[in-house]
Amino acid sequence: MIRRLLLTLAAGLCTAVPAAGQFLDAGAAPAAGITLGDVRTQKYRVGVVVVAEGGPCRGIYATLPVPAEWPEQRVRIVGEDVSPGVKNLRYRTLPGDLKQMIVEIPDLPSGQSAHAIVTFDLERAAILAPRDTAGLRIPEKPGRELREYLGPSPYIETRDPKIVRLAKATAEGLEGWKKVEKIYDTVREKVEYRNGELKGARRALADGWGDCEELTCLFIAMARAEGIPARTVWVEGHCYPEFYLVDDSGAGGWYPCQAAGTRAFGAMPDQLPILQKGDDFRDPDRPGKPLRYVAEFMKGSQLTGGGRPKVTWIREGG
Repeated sequence: MIRRLLLTLAAGLCTAVPAAGQFLDAGAAPAAGITLGDVRTQKYRVGVVVVAEGGPCRGIYATLPVPAEWPEQRVRIVGEDVSPGVKNLRYRTLPGDLKQMIVEIPDLPSGQSAHAIVTFDLERAAILAPRDTAGLRIPEKPGRELREYLGPSPYIETRDPKIVRLAKATAEGLEGWKKVEKIYDTVREKVEYRNGELKGARRALADGWGDCEELTCLFIAMARAEGIPARTVWVEGHCYPEFYLVDDSGAGGWYPCQAAGTRAFGAMPDQLPILQKGDDFRDPDRPGKPLRYVAEFMKGSQLTGGGRPKVTWIREGG
C-alpha cells in the first residue's frame, strides 16, 4: 500500500502542454534487453475538484503526478475537462522523468466549485523475462544517470551494517543475473508479507515482516550495497523494484521483479499504470527533504473571514 507524502511546489521545471491526442514523449523505445509482452489499452483519469466551503478562497495551486512514457508504457492525452474557474492547466517534468499536471484557480467564490480532469490513453505492456541471462552483468563503470540508483534513499538504508553484511553473504561467489536473483529470493525468505506502517529496509529486516514497500526497499538496499543499480517503480496502489544490468556489448536495460506477491523475477505480468520511477526525488522549495514518492499537493490562501477549500483528488482507471 502506497503511503502518500506531501509534495511542495517545484519551480522552474515546466514543459509545454501537448495537444490532446498527442503522445507525451513520442518516440520512446524498449530498452536493450527488455522483451515486451501483450499490451493492455486502458483509460486513466487524473484530476482535482475544489469546493470553497464557508467562504471564498484564493490562490489555489495544485500539482498531481500523471503517467509518463516508459519503455513498457505509452501515454497520450485524449481529453481535458476544465471548468471556467481554472485559470491555467499545464504540465511539467521534474528530474527523474516525473510528470505532473499543475492546476491554478485564482479566485473561488463561496460555495462554488472548480475542477480540472485529464483523461489519458495508456498502452501498458507486460515484460517477459529474457531467455538468455548468461551474458548479463553488473555495469563496471555506471554513468551519472545510474549512480543516483546506487546510494541511499528515504527508507532505503544501503549503508546499514546488517543490510551490507547480508547482501555480501547472499551474493558471495555469484555474478550478474544469478547474484541479483539470489538477493531477490533472500529478501522474500527473510521478510514475510504483511500490511503495516511504513518502516523501510532496516526495520523490515529486523522485524522479519513488511508489505510491498518494505520488500521493495530491502531488495533495492541489498542490490545497491552490491553495486547493482536499482530503483522503485510506483504503479496504481502498489510498488515493485527494478534493477539494471548490461549485456556483453555494454547495452543496458532495467529488469523488474515482483518483490511482494506471486514470484516474478526479471518479468512483470502486471499492467497497472506506472506513475513514477525512482525513490529520491528533490523539491527545490523544500531543500534537504528528499521525497521517495511525489504525491498530490495543494496550497492556497484564505480571504479574511473566508472559507477553506475542500479537495477531492481523482485518480482512476477503466
